Amino acid sequence: MKNDSLRGSRLGANSLETDRGIEYSARKNVEYDCVACQHVTTLTFALDADSPYEWECMSCGSVATLRGATAPLPDPGKAVKEAKSPFDMLLERRSRDELEEILNERLAFLRQRRGAGLEDLAG
Repeated sequence: MKNDSLRGSRLGANSLETDRGIEYSARKNVEYDCVACQHVTTLTFALDADSPYEWECMSCGSVATLRGATAPLPDPGKAVKEAKSPFDMLLERRSRDELEEILNERLAFLRQRRGAGLEDLAG
C-alpha cells in the first residue's frame, strides 16, 4: 500500500498554526527590589492577578519586596501552626506503651534474624 500522506512535506516542517484570531490577556509588569544585592526583578502578571508582596531575587536568591507596596499586616484570625516533627505525629496515632511494645517486638525480630539471642546481649 502506497503512503501518500507525507508527499510534499518533510518532518519538522513549519507549523500550520498562526497567531491570527488570538487575543492575549491584559498584562502588567511588576518590579521587586532586593535589599541584599540592589537588583530589580521585573515579572509579568495578568492584569487582574494579585501580585505577591515577596518574591525570590533572581540574582542572589534572597527575598525581594514589591516596589511601592507596604508590608501586609498579619491576619489575627489566622493561627500560625507550629511545625510538627515525625515523632509528634506518631504520638498522635499511638501511645508510648504501644510504641514500646512495637519497638521490643521489632528488636526481638532483628536479633533473631541476626542470630544473637537476648542472653548474648545481656551478658
